[in-house]
Amino acid sequence: MVKEMKPLKRFFGKPLFVVRCLLASIPCSGVLCASSETTKPNILLILADDLSWFDLGCYGSKDVRTPNIDKLAREGIIFTDAYTATAMCSPTRQQLYTGLFPVRSGAMANHSSVKPGTKSIAHHLSELGYQVFLSGKEHFGPSESFPFIKREGLKIPSGPAPFCLVLASRKPHDGWPKAKGYAPGKLTVPPYLVDNEETRRALARYFTEITQLDDDVGTLMTDLKAEKKEKDTLVIFTSEQGSAFYGGKWTCYDRGLKTAFIVKWPGRIKPASKSDALIQYVDVVPTLVEIAGGNPRQVDTGRKGAPGGNNGFDGNSFLKVLHGESKEHNSYVYGVHTMQGAWIGGPYPIRSVRDKKYKFIWNPMHERAFVNFNNVGNRLKCWQSWLRDAQTNPRAAAIVRRWVKRPEIEFYDTEKDPFELNDLAKNPDYAEPIKRMKRQLESWMIQQGDRGIETELSNPKSSKEGLWEPRLEKYYKANKDSYDFIFGRLNKK
Repeated sequence: MVKEMKPLKRFFGKPLFVVRCLLASIPCSGVLCASSETTKPNILLILADDLSWFDLGCYGSKDVRTPNIDKLAREGIIFTDAYTATAMCSPTRQQLYTGLFPVRSGAMANHSSVKPGTKSIAHHLSELGYQVFLSGKEHFGPSESFPFIKREGLKIPSGPAPFCLVLASRKPHDGWPKAKGYAPGKLTVPPYLVDNEETRRALARYFTEITQLDDDVGTLMTDLKAEKKEKDTLVIFTSEQGSAFYGGKWTCYDRGLKTAFIVKWPGRIKPASKSDALIQYVDVVPTLVEIAGGNPRQVDTGRKGAPGGNNGFDGNSFLKVLHGESKEHNSYVYGVHTMQGAWIGGPYPIRSVRDKKYKFIWNPMHERAFVNFNNVGNRLKCWQSWLRDAQTNPRAAAIVRRWVKRPEIEFYDTEKDPFELNDLAKNPDYAEPIKRMKRQLESWMIQQGDRGIETELSNPKSSKEGLWEPRLEKYYKANKDSYDFIFGRLNKK
């Protein structure tokens, strides 16, 4: 029995919910206990870069053409409630490859690394006889924690040994090409974006690169068939976090944390199936270890356990869901965000917890304006047009205000409000679920060793320390009228 933890006054301005639970003490010898009777499938993990889950045909998009990804979904299982815990590239990839949440692994900030000694999928599957390759974007560290065999291009490995190939695309990360095949005026603009000409042009370019990514998926599937490995390969496609558009990446909203997740496994997964089981990226490596014949409960991740825990994964295998033996997995999924370590930004922690119906978000430094590439850097070339429209358009003003200034607590009914636009935090009808979700978030933070603001301020500062402040000052001077409006008049309303 874990000793009772003393109440902490670090969260929500009052003592934390005291966690009393019996934690399983599982030996972590580092031996995976592989079964010699297990037929090991090849594993192909295709990872997009900043792709919103709803911008795929198989997830309901009427605008974006993704025939190859849609075909993959028809041939396998599509998850409708899959999540990353952090909507930033580096932390997302490192939790996907390690099975550990960001605070525990150390890879919480963007451009950060896991703590020395942390092990990844490259270790765990190689111990089970796999050659573990990575082609494309890395964005992780240190190299000792991710000893992938490096490859280039879209070719499937040859040879008799089972392989795990991570194809980490750089598409559709912003820096999009010229629009081709998408007319800006005919596109559907999501309700959390300002609908104007600049936004539509950016969407057309973004959609163009999604279709290019889809072409790459088609090339991989063709090569898999040419190598005669299609029937022996488990294929996963996942979209990483949401797009770089405002309110997606760099947030704990579903449009940032929710991810497309499709699995095809010929002969093992029923085609055209669908699951609403709650899964997270930390569940993926434990699942692959079990598929490969290992025992994920006996894996030593190389990380000292969080308070009261052990050295194992933070996630759990969802193999039973893939096999159709279970419809449920997690009861809750979690979110954690920091602006520390970003090129432009400052301390701004965000935490969240979600079940199948509700989302609870905590912004402990809500009195600060939210600053990052998108608004200060005008990275997508839309922000200035939004500021312009906000001065005469009440809807645009509300969208801009939501981005830069947020309340301490946000609460959403995601079944009724999938884009999280109607904050219910002050609605007395939701007092009980708010209380329950708040306690659940506190319990998880304690388990992870996450101390909220204290953890935020202990993170490394900007990777270009000292540069973002003069850059902010320079940008502010160049756009003084707009920023006086946003940070002055607008915020007083």
